[in-house]
Order: sequence, then C-alpha cells, then structure tokens
Amino acid sequence: MAQRFVLSDASPLIALALVDRLDLLRSLFGTVVITELVHAEVVADGSKPGAAAITAAIDAQWISVIADEWPQPAFAALDEGEASTLRAALNVGVPCLVLIDERAGRTIAAGLDIPIAGTLGLIVLAKKRGLIASAKAVFADLLQKDFRVGAQMIREALVQAGES
Repeated sequence: MAQRFVLSDASPLIALALVDRLDLLRSLFGTVVITELVHAEVVADGSKPGAAAITAAIDAQWISVIADEWPQPAFAALDEGEASTLRAALNVGVPCLVLIDERAGRTIAAGLDIPIAGTLGLIVLAKKRGLIASAKAVFADLLQKDFRVGAQMIREALVQAGES
C-alpha cells in the first residue's frame, strides 16, 4: 500500500489488540496515528481491553499520538474519539485513511470523502497480503471476544478474503 497518513479511532485498535493482532497495523501501514482523545479512550486507566498492547505500540513509536488542536467541526453525533479522528483527518493537510468501525462515523467520513477502513476490512487486507492464514479464524476469535458485527458483514468480508 502506498505510504499515507493513517488515523485510527479506538475500536479497530481495541478489536485487533483483543485478538493479539495489533501488529497487523504495523505490517500494513508502518505507522498509525491517534489523537489524544482516542489515546485517553484506549489506555485511560490501563484496564481497557488491549490497553497494554496499545501502550507498548506507542512506546515502540509505531503508534503516534497527536494533539487535538482542531475544535471544528464538532460532529455532535459522534463520540469524542471518533469526532477528534475525523477532525484530524480534515485538518492535518495530507491525504488520510481513517480506521473506524462505528456506522455513524463511517457515514460522516464517507460524506466528507475521507477514505475509511474498518476492522473487518483490515483483516481482509491482511489476508490478501499473506499476513494471516485465515480471515475466518480471526473473525471467529473476534466474535468470541464480544466484537459486535453482523453475520452479513462477516459473510461479505469472507467473500472479499476469498474464504466464502
């Protein structure tokens, strides 16, 4: 994949960390950037799922944290982390890919012509690049860890991964 600025919301980070696949982000993109608000969401008190793995990635400097310096647009329909991620994507001054799972955030990003990828899409991409042997196995692991996604979305992702 061409080098580009990759911003992540909390959900893809947490989901991949839950199934010990956070490293896929490094393999796919090199560096991933999160806002201070997303950082606070994912590692707040160290008790959130995946907090230790995400903190280790920050310490290893392949996840970078940037300041939330853009107050607008407010994106009132979104939680603070999603809103800060989309504000950053609009304001950093370079083309961005935004990693985001929540439907409302994805809809707003699409309306703003911000390229997006969700956790399922990242796993499909990892499978296509030969980074994992089975997307289906990772999806099953995610579902066991209470990752919420519809069965139809899983079926579509499996088709994209060549595992239908």
